[in-house]
Amino acid sequence: MMLLFLNVIYVLIAIAMIALILMQRGAGAQAGSGFGGGASGTVFGARGASNFLSKSTKWLAIAFFAISLFMAWNATRNAAAPDARDLGLMSQVPAAPAPAPAGNAAVPVAPPAAAAVAPVSTVPVAPAADSAATVTQPSAPATEAAAPAKPDPASGN
Repeated sequence: MMLLFLNVIYVLIAIAMIALILMQRGAGAQAGSGFGGGASGTVFGARGASNFLSKSTKWLAIAFFAISLFMAWNATRNAAAPDARDLGLMSQVPAAPAPAPAGNAAVPVAPPAAAAVAPVSTVPVAPAADSAATVTQPSAPATEAAAPAKPDPASGN
């Protein structure tokens, strides 16, 4: 009951801190007062809202951190050791016995190898060549074109 109450207060303090922080002026807000914006800060009095808002934010932040620390301390103090028998839904699943390791337990054993079977391939295979037909490679042409003459550097051509 107490933690429920503290959680509600905790959320309300967080919302109030967000609102107060967003209402505060930034550091560059004083620059606008030179251009006629000085009268806009008189909602909270002649001194402005900085004193009220900053003090309220400070005390809300202190309360926020104090409640956070208290709830964390309370949660660790009341935490019970987990019960090994309480498995929730998994308690309905029968436990499978672990297989006993054979031989040296430190070295894992590979499963026995079956006869090596080539994997089935969907790539089409070229038909086998008949013994009567022979495949010959085309030969290079008998006559080759004459290579162009290289210019002679001595003659200047």
